[in-house]
Amino acid sequence: MTVRTIEHRIGGKPTAGTSTRTAPVWNPATGEHQADVLLGGPADVDAAVRAAAAALPDWADTSVMRRSRLMFAFRNLVEQNLDELVRIVSAEHGKVLDDARGEVVRGLEVIDFACGIPQLLKGEYSDQVSTDVDMFSFRQPLGVCAGITPFNFPALVGMWMHPIAIATGNTFVLKPSERDPSASNFVAELWAEAGLPDGVFNVVHGDKVAVDAILDHPEIAAVSFVGSTPIAQYVHQRAAANGKRVQALGGAKNHAVVLPDADLDSAADHLIAAAYGSSGQRCMAISVAVAVGDAAGPLVERVREKARAIKVGPGLEPTSEMGPVVTREALARITGYIASGVEAGADLVVDGRWPDVLGDGFFVGPTLFDHVTPEMAVYRDEIFGPVLVVVRVDSLEEAIDLVNASCWANGTAIFTASGQAARVFQRSVHVGMVGINVPIPVPMAFYSFGGWKDSLFGDHHIYGPEGVAFYTRAKAVTSRWPEPTSDESFQRGNLNFPTAV
Repeated sequence: MTVRTIEHRIGGKPTAGTSTRTAPVWNPATGEHQADVLLGGPADVDAAVRAAAAALPDWADTSVMRRSRLMFAFRNLVEQNLDELVRIVSAEHGKVLDDARGEVVRGLEVIDFACGIPQLLKGEYSDQVSTDVDMFSFRQPLGVCAGITPFNFPALVGMWMHPIAIATGNTFVLKPSERDPSASNFVAELWAEAGLPDGVFNVVHGDKVAVDAILDHPEIAAVSFVGSTPIAQYVHQRAAANGKRVQALGGAKNHAVVLPDADLDSAADHLIAAAYGSSGQRCMAISVAVAVGDAAGPLVERVREKARAIKVGPGLEPTSEMGPVVTREALARITGYIASGVEAGADLVVDGRWPDVLGDGFFVGPTLFDHVTPEMAVYRDEIFGPVLVVVRVDSLEEAIDLVNASCWANGTAIFTASGQAARVFQRSVHVGMVGINVPIPVPMAFYSFGGWKDSLFGDHHIYGPEGVAFYTRAKAVTSRWPEPTSDESFQRGNLNFPTAV
């Protein structure tokens, strides 16, 4: 079988660039080597930035209504080609079709938000702030912006970034994960079909070499990143040191607290979806269930039964409920954590190693641990796989303390029938996104997404109103149109600090 080569897209055209390095792109469901992706170097990043910089003046000067109309055209094309984009995501990432569809639909919501850019960019105006003086403000684009995205949402996370950046008048360079790069190229084709001028959106594939070139390039004004906490911290420090605006979203170890008064059947269903959807490869996955008091035994039994019933199989098969993990290395890491949990003394209720799936794909099934303690690696580390651990506590206060002791603070949830308990929880947890009987509280696009502590480096959350603020800067104008005068104070100037009169 001929292995295809995935090229960059720079200045509106596919290009092989200058670097000859490549990385394999696997089919996670079969273990097959399905493509090679070119790994760009500094020269390729520079070519993309130069294309973006050349397109910037005209695009930034394009009227906000024309930008809005183009966003609508892009949005319609994404919707019309949704099935193809879903197939591309599933083929390279491995997630099941319904999950890939949900990813693209959530990305569409951000594009929907960006279509309203005329309203979002409205400034402020104050008449007669002083005698014959008016004041107003407006926001302008930053320039060339860049996005560095992870493998787990090959379409969605980029859509958190480039629709807002482009709608606000910036140009963009996207560096997607080299593990599943094709979705980004397809999105670039849709941008071009929508009428986006060449150079406004560019895709450079690569690894750390390309990332460092982005972080160091003097003409890139802002960098958006989503990935692991160590890399988020590295991206933030290096890009900020080079004078760039940075938002870097890191990892997570999300807790869901289950109180005894919760509907345990419903809570178990939600935990199954949140822990094992996308094979646990989500930064918002629930990986810790905190069972309070008498909820523990019945909850574990319900989750055990439901986990064992999940059908694991290739993502492109409609009957599959959970697909493979992204690479053989990810499979080895996850099964290593399962072994370490057993060695540490946790109770392995459901063992996901060696699922009943034919072939050489990268499959690990739903895994459930009970009686886990905070000292164990399966609790402490971000496994990024279908491993759910249960920690038992005696009270809501103890559960909140456990959540707040984590270095991560991306998302959390509580399952309860008590409004008072929910209110105490939402006010007391030190976490950026909170769900009340909702396990994965990803905000709608007209809010903003982001955690606290080691889950976010930088001042701005992503997409929504904070995304608009991130990709623009404010300008305040104080205006006077005086009639010609013989007043000596105007002729010689007034050395006093100006005040309103």
